[in-house]
This record gives sequence, C-alpha cells and structure tokens, in this order.
Amino acid sequence: MGPEVEFQEEKHRLAQLLEDSKELEHYHASELARLFKELYHEEGQEAFIRYLRQVPEEQLGELLLELPDHLRDEALEALSARKLSEAVDELDSDDAVDLMQEIQDLDEEKEREVLSNLDDEDAREILALSHYDEDQAGSLMQTELFSAELDERVGNAIERLRRLKREEGLENIHQVFLVDKFGFLVGAMPLEDVITFDFDKTFRDYLDESHKLVPSVKAIDPVDEVVKLFEDYDLVVLPVTDERGKLIGRITYDDIVDVIEERATDQIYKMAGVHEETEEERHIGVITKKRAIWLGVNLVTAILASLVIGLFDETIKAYVALAVLMPIVASMGGNAGTQSLTVMVRQLALGEIDWHEAKSAVWREVAVSLLNGLIFAVVMGVIALLWFHDARLGLVIGLAMVINLIFAGLFGALIPLGLKRVGIDPAVASSVLLTTVTDVVGFFAFLGLAKVILLS
Repeated sequence: MGPEVEFQEEKHRLAQLLEDSKELEHYHASELARLFKELYHEEGQEAFIRYLRQVPEEQLGELLLELPDHLRDEALEALSARKLSEAVDELDSDDAVDLMQEIQDLDEEKEREVLSNLDDEDAREILALSHYDEDQAGSLMQTELFSAELDERVGNAIERLRRLKREEGLENIHQVFLVDKFGFLVGAMPLEDVITFDFDKTFRDYLDESHKLVPSVKAIDPVDEVVKLFEDYDLVVLPVTDERGKLIGRITYDDIVDVIEERATDQIYKMAGVHEETEEERHIGVITKKRAIWLGVNLVTAILASLVIGLFDETIKAYVALAVLMPIVASMGGNAGTQSLTVMVRQLALGEIDWHEAKSAVWREVAVSLLNGLIFAVVMGVIALLWFHDARLGLVIGLAMVINLIFAGLFGALIPLGLKRVGIDPAVASSVLLTTVTDVVGFFAFLGLAKVILLS
C-alpha cells in the first residue's frame, strides 16, 4: 500500500471522526495532530483549516497545543476569537494559559477578544497564572486538583471526586491533598490507599508521618527546584502552595517532561550554533540568515587556524596556499553538516517528521546549504584573492566550498534518515559518518580542483 493510498484512508477516517464527536473523544490529541499534519502536507492550508473548524471545542484546544508551531500559528490566525475562547474554556488551567500565550504572541488584539469571551472567573484565573515568570513554579501550575480537609469523611470525599470527574472532567488524579480548615497543606494520601479506607472514618483517622512527608513547592520557587524534586522522588504530581503554605495548585509530570525536553533541545541547538526557531521556520531565506551567523564565526576561526599553518610556509614544498586554506573547506563543511544533522536528529527523535515529509526536509537542507555555500564562497574567494593575489586560487576555494556545503547539507539530512530506517539511533552514529563525508569531500574537491586549475 503506497503513501497516497494510506493518506486517503487516513483522510476518510478523519472525516468520519469529525462527523461523530463521541467517537472523536476516544482519540488522543497527539494522534489527531498527526492526522492534521498529514492533511496539511498533502492538501494544503485550505483543507487543513476547513477540517480544523469542524473539530469540537472539547478537543480543539488540546489539538492546537499538539500541532507544530508553524501549523498552530496558521490555525490561530484562521480561527475566530469566539471559537478559540470556547476551546480555551475546555482546557485545564495550565494548558489554557499556554494557549492564551500562543495567541498573545501572534495577535494581542485577538488575545484580548478571546479573554473577553471567557467567564470572569476563568479570565481572572488565566491572568493570575500568566503573571508568573516562565522560570517560576507557578508558570507550570494548574489549579484543578482534589483536596480534602482532615476531618472530612472519606466517603464524602470520594463522592465529591465522582462529581468532579463527571461534571468538571477532573483528570490525572493520583492523590488526595490533605489540608486543614484554613486550606494550608498538611500532607497527601495515594488514591489507591484511600479507596481501601473505611468510608465512615475521617482522613485524620488514617494520617501518619508518612502522609505528612510530601514534597511541595511554592509558586514563586524556581522551575529548577521543581524538576529536581520530580527527578529525585520519581513524582507524578507535586502540590504548589502560596508563600504562607496554602494549597493553590499542582504540577503534573507531563509539564515537567516538556520542560526537560525544551532544555535538552536548547542545549543541542547551542552546541550546533542553530537558533531554536530554525527548526520551525519554513522560509529558506530566513533559515539561511540564521545559520549564516554561526558559519561566519566558524569561518573566522578557520582563518585563524590557517594563519598558524602559514607560519610554517617555508617548510612546505608544495603549493603553500593550499596548505594554508585547505582546513577552511573541511571545517566549513563539517559545521554546516552539523547544523542539518542536529535539526534532523531532533525532529526524528520527537516524531515531528515522518516519511511523507522526508523528501521536502532533505531538499530544504540542501537549499539552505547551497545558499550559505554561495555566500561564503564569494567571501572566501575575495579573501583568497586579496591574500595571495591569485584569482584562480579564489575560484578553487570558492567552488570547493560550494561543493562541500551541498554535500554537508545533503548527508546531514540523509544520514540520520537512513540510520533511522535501518533501526540505528541517529544520535549515536550520525556525527561520525557526517565528519567522514565532509572531510573526504572537502579535501578531494579542494585538492582535485587545485590540481586541474592551478597545476595543469
């Protein structure tokens, strides 16, 4: 079965789901996001928006948050403020804040309109949570939780939980947080223990020291502390209090996974000299400009290395300029390949690129590498001409740089795709293979062209 047939089947399946909202509820937002991403890739923006408008508000908010950034931006621009407000209203408070932030970044006027369409209580809650800095625990907090006073009967609390699940859709409840009559956090009990208790007794009857030893954070505490608590205690949920110790919310593990992922991504991109926005960017000119900055830095360092080699030019019996300039070609190719490699490996690891998009992704990387190759070929050609007063030498290194950067972009994209195809982790083996390709192609192209143009 070919990709086109598979897509038509997926499209038919999506259309059926949109006709039956009850059936749609059984699908996770990430699965729906994958279907919509394929729809956009195969049929374009118009079909993507048309189908998106048919998604019920109960699923729309989570779907929007699961979409890649560039698709989410297009969706937020196309959907009406009223439709978005209904979607926001269905989300948990932390997700609602995230979606409102995305809308604000795109269009502040629409963000204000969406906010005005919400209930006063929901709007106040979103505004309160959005005031926390992104490096504070409160920025990850949701206010939906299940708590009980120490002197409340267990049976009454369980009945209240049933009502919250049924009427408000409370989810991911693993513990009951225990508070005193003033709302201050006292401890927590696993729900699996609570359901075994005598329903006629109170929580105080079962409270012991183990239930009081519950990790918690204040809303103003740094996110780093939250991440450490989740890692150290293998938590699935963490209570959040105000500065006095009053329970005001909770942080769930899915938000911490996102934080860890974002930090790892940031480190990977910094190592390769790629801005995080580059991954989501689709305009080749913008991508080229962003990557050119790091390549320019690399060019300067490569020239410095060549200057060191140039100190020993009297001992070199061959064409001295070749020995001085040769490392530049390999270095520029290696860096350009690393940029393509980093972006491709991360997209594969997170499932943000599939085989339908592989061809366009490869061509995009080649195009970016070609444009950067042309830019720095001109720069280095002029430098070589001024340095050695030999136009032919400028032509040699310019052509060699274009060739090596094209191969670097091509193999930087193809190597991780090929390794993934045969079941090998691209993050482990890609860099070694890429370095081999860029070194071999760079040296061969440079020296081969030099032999034909300079020494013939």
